[in-house]
Amino acid sequence: MIIGDNVLEQTCKDMIETILLCLSNATKGTIYRIGPMPELRTIRVTSGARGAVEGEILWGIREYSDYDHPGKCWEDYKDRPGRLREAMAWCVEKGKSWTSDDPNQDGRSVRKQLANEAEDYHHMEPVLVNRNYLYGDHADDLEFPLDHRGQPIWKDSENLVVAIIKIHFKKDCIKRGDNSTKVIKKLSRTLGTQLLSLHIRETLSEAQQELARQRLQSCNVLAHELRNTLIKLGFVFSAINAEISFLRQQWESEIASACPEVENKGAILMRLRELAESNCSVEKCPAGLAQLCEKLISEQAELCDVALMPAIGEKWVDNKIAPKWQELLVGSSGWEKSRGEVASLLGRLKNSLWVGTNEKHAQRLDLPDDLKALWRKLAYMEFTVDKLAELEQIISFLDHPHLKIPHKQQTKKILTSLKALVETIPEMEEKTNRIIFSLRNGSIGKDPLTAGNRKTVLPW
Repeated sequence: MIIGDNVLEQTCKDMIETILLCLSNATKGTIYRIGPMPELRTIRVTSGARGAVEGEILWGIREYSDYDHPGKCWEDYKDRPGRLREAMAWCVEKGKSWTSDDPNQDGRSVRKQLANEAEDYHHMEPVLVNRNYLYGDHADDLEFPLDHRGQPIWKDSENLVVAIIKIHFKKDCIKRGDNSTKVIKKLSRTLGTQLLSLHIRETLSEAQQELARQRLQSCNVLAHELRNTLIKLGFVFSAINAEISFLRQQWESEIASACPEVENKGAILMRLRELAESNCSVEKCPAGLAQLCEKLISEQAELCDVALMPAIGEKWVDNKIAPKWQELLVGSSGWEKSRGEVASLLGRLKNSLWVGTNEKHAQRLDLPDDLKALWRKLAYMEFTVDKLAELEQIISFLDHPHLKIPHKQQTKKILTSLKALVETIPEMEEKTNRIIFSLRNGSIGKDPLTAGNRKTVLPW
């Protein structure tokens, strides 16, 4: 990943500052960059800690760390028999977080293992980026790092670890899986998006210089790569719609609380799970049907956890759940007595997906009329490139004083960042077309993207 040194440091500072502002019990934050493959050198980018004055953050903390420049390579910190186990190795290899909520029992504390001294309370969160967004068609040809058994890590994962966020907390103020860890996890996704956005911008600059050198000979190849980069930016729309689905989930929770007599999808899916499990064992049905039953239970649970658009939810039921139930009913007599109930439940399940759009239900909420009307409208919006005005409306909506949903400021910050990225797409398309046109005509002019501060090829 190519990002200017100053831009990278400032981006990491902004993220640390955001986390410290959001989490009052957090005391210090550090961000490390990870890479390149397969070396996976880990280097501290910056650290910031709360100062004595309210809101003050002290940067450039002077303390020794093995991960100061030039950092440590994967071979020097990965898990290996006879070597100290480090939390960094866990986060990088597994792509999962590590929480030291009991430093006296922290099995990956180097200080604890060397000197039997407890470290402070902290949480480490990996920053993940989809490898296809970074490497495109070459993603499957990467040379992956190896664990101590010689097996490649990340080989079967869609994501790569590009950075690690480490946040320190006051004593007894962090627990595995608590709201603080969830906030850090959510903000780590924002950091991944920001880094990818910066990488794309800088990559276009480098690509333009390459186009200038190779001109017509490289025009077709580079045009293809640039267009691929722009196409991959389409992920931002999925990210925005994921945030909108969070608003939809909160809206449907409000409806469920205000209208307890209205059947919701959770109760229906619970009953369907009970019916599926009643004959799911291999003893009661053939092995093939037992596997199908387990997959059905898994997909029903997934539907219960996500807040899809009603029409998409109906397609989910029609294309994933109903056909599997039909196959079970045809393939085994174990569910014969439940045939009528299953059909009824599937029909009611599809109806329940539309509960949040019912105006009568919405009127029963103890909320201001303007909030109810706007929330219902925005919660069931599918964002596309021509709906920037609606996205701005959602961002303003999150400031409504009577809107009480968790992490709404973090959601607003994420949507604001994504909006900025969406707004750059037309400009990036324009620049790409201009570069191609210039190459085909044998000349190329200066472009703001080539203006230069020093750039470092980062490891991602």
